[in-house]
Amino acid sequence: MSRPLIGISAYFEAARWGDWVREAVLSPTSYTKAVLRAGGAPVLLPPLGPQAVEDYVRGLNGVVLAGGVELAAAAYNGEQDARVPEPQLLRDRFELALARAAVRADIPILAVSRGMHVLNVAQGGTLIPWLPEVLGNDRHGEPGATHVIQVSVSSKLGKAVGDRIEVVAPHRQSVRRLGGGLLAVAWAEDQIVEGVELQGHRFGVGVQWHPERGADNRLFDAFMEAAR
Repeated sequence: MSRPLIGISAYFEAARWGDWVREAVLSPTSYTKAVLRAGGAPVLLPPLGPQAVEDYVRGLNGVVLAGGVELAAAAYNGEQDARVPEPQLLRDRFELALARAAVRADIPILAVSRGMHVLNVAQGGTLIPWLPEVLGNDRHGEPGATHVIQVSVSSKLGKAVGDRIEVVAPHRQSVRRLGGGLLAVAWAEDQIVEGVELQGHRFGVGVQWHPERGADNRLFDAFMEAAR
């Protein structure tokens, strides 16, 4: 049986090799390795423009919306916070279109960190642009800090990872209003949404943490099972 073809959203960054410095299509290798471990064949999707997404989706068995810099607030009619890093507008437009196309095509989607925000905004939801200001602390943004997530056991996410999972998930933005068809299925102790699921979709799961890092590949395994 051939491996499911899994598209992973990538981004343009300046890269150096030898004496050359050029704009390159980049993605952390942790995503491709997680897809390979789960039995898939990973391909990187450069953010060339939304006109390509329908062709991508027709040829893929699943899509990973990868992490990265925060979405521009304009994507959800919000006001850009000066503390948020400069957005990557080309990548924003491409990934929002890719998420919508994947939802329409009912192909499995695994949305990671920023990817969860992309999925939520693509479905008409909004974000908290600077979470520390809302909470009065930066516990969610501390690099390397772990916290325990409560997961709905009846969800696809819960069936993959169980009802509780300890994660490292530094973030300073979060879901505010859920997009259409999305259901919150995982929460931190302070009730910040850490996981969402697209109702009626074959597999549409978004998580705030990075399941591609470390040895626990259960979520990618579940995603790949849906993609077969």
